[in-house]
Amino acid sequence: ITLENFLALKLTPKQLSLLPKSQEIIGSILILEIPPELEKKEKLIAEAYLKLLPRIETVVKKAKIHSGEYRTRTVKILAGKRTKETIHHESGVKLKLHLEKAYFSPKSANERLRVAKQVKTGEEVLVMFSGIAPFPLVLAKNSPVSRVYGIEMNPLAHRYAVDNIELNKVDNVIIHRGDVRSVLPKLQGKFDRIIMPLPKTSEEFLDVVLPKTKKGSIIHLYSFLNEKDISLAGRKIKS
Repeated sequence: ITLENFLALKLTPKQLSLLPKSQEIIGSILILEIPPELEKKEKLIAEAYLKLLPRIETVVKKAKIHSGEYRTRTVKILAGKRTKETIHHESGVKLKLHLEKAYFSPKSANERLRVAKQVKTGEEVLVMFSGIAPFPLVLAKNSPVSRVYGIEMNPLAHRYAVDNIELNKVDNVIIHRGDVRSVLPKLQGKFDRIIMPLPKTSEEFLDVVLPKTKKGSIIHLYSFLNEKDISLAGRKIKS
């Protein structure tokens, strides 16, 4: 049974056509984008999802998009358990998180695993802006990495990262709390691979990253770009 069938007698054809076509699921929480025209029916829609999806325990809607220094967001609970905390499963890793206290995107799961598959035996890897530690933990569980270091500025995200290291019983992940500009220069040694998953401003941190690379080190730098701007961005990064 589809959501449309489930709500056929409760919504008009026009309202049915406005139902969100895609949803974000983090652990046992479903995150909806409710268009303004359906706001009066949002609880009804949320209850329908709870009945249709057995593994979903809470339904929330986006209230404010990711913003601020820590790229956090606000959500409003519509139905189910009154919680914004959950445990998300990804690539053999458990990630405990609170939707409003730290940035996390399940959409990057394939990318985290793709990078893990490139790591060679004995590599020392640094993950900047490491959040609740999805990148470090996916690498620890899915690659022959020697050690993974993370740096995270958000104290709440850092606390979840520490919990997640314990939750996953790994002993080769070390997370530092603080600004990469002050923490990174103090770290001993250099890295075989550096991951910079901060798409809007990653290249602004290359000046502190480059002194920490070896000959042949790989940097994974992420950026939001129009396709036509890729070569220009490449030249800027190279310079």
